[in-house]
Amino acid sequence: MTLDDHRRAYAEKIAAAARLTTPGLQDAFAAIQREAFLPAGPWLVVGEGRKPQETPDADPRHVYENVSVAIDPARQLFNGAPAFLARMIDRLALRPGLRVLHIGAGLGYYAAVMAHLVGPTGAVVATEIDEALAGAARSNLAAMPWVTVERVDGTAVTGSCDAILVNTGVTHPLDAWLDALALGGRLLLPLTVGLPGMGPLGKGVIVVIARTLDGAGFSADMLSFVAIYSAIGLRDERIEASLGQALRRTSFPNLTQLRRDPHDSSPDCWLHAERFCLSMAPE
Repeated sequence: MTLDDHRRAYAEKIAAAARLTTPGLQDAFAAIQREAFLPAGPWLVVGEGRKPQETPDADPRHVYENVSVAIDPARQLFNGAPAFLARMIDRLALRPGLRVLHIGAGLGYYAAVMAHLVGPTGAVVATEIDEALAGAARSNLAAMPWVTVERVDGTAVTGSCDAILVNTGVTHPLDAWLDALALGGRLLLPLTVGLPGMGPLGKGVIVVIARTLDGAGFSADMLSFVAIYSAIGLRDERIEASLGQALRRTSFPNLTQLRRDPHDSSPDCWLHAERFCLSMAPE
């Protein structure tokens, strides 16, 4: 069985585990060489419900499983589990020609997957605040000229976006992200709170926010629970406290919309803040 065969089998497993519906997404996982976006093996890998373990050698077949792979073991930084990220990317409904913003791109593997989907007629802006990771991602993605890697924190957005994937734990959607969404555009972001003894890791939920086609508002719903590393510079202590209270009240709320209009908090407001509200009110 060749390495290409392993990659195709891996893509099939990821597609089945994530129940992918986006045309071409399985093909993207089959086409992109994951080992090219990782440090040299052997690798430290973590599977669901398993303890971290080192692969016996540097054979790239080891990374074509549904495992997270360490990209900086000293800092406990991992390239995320493929089935989980595939499910997030699937909700973006990407297709050729779309413009994507990826915040927290790491070494660029999932940016490459999305770039394969949108193709040369589209564009991917991959942001990474860590200088070493951003530099490596820029080199890793050089063969895809429609991908731009920026060493920034993702707080500013230039132009409109059809999709925004936030791959790091935040406390709230930024105005810049919401303002940048094109009609029908989607924003996926993990809303997390820090936990004692968890270090930089936070837990919470992934929210999917979409601008309505008429531009009049934003729908919102939940995707899943999540444990992910916290963003640098994209968190607000007051909102995090409110988010913690919201998660304790209703850990998986039936969200319907994101409101930006001023209004008093009510029982339908799951996470109510000064500039936004994630609401469970019937539309």
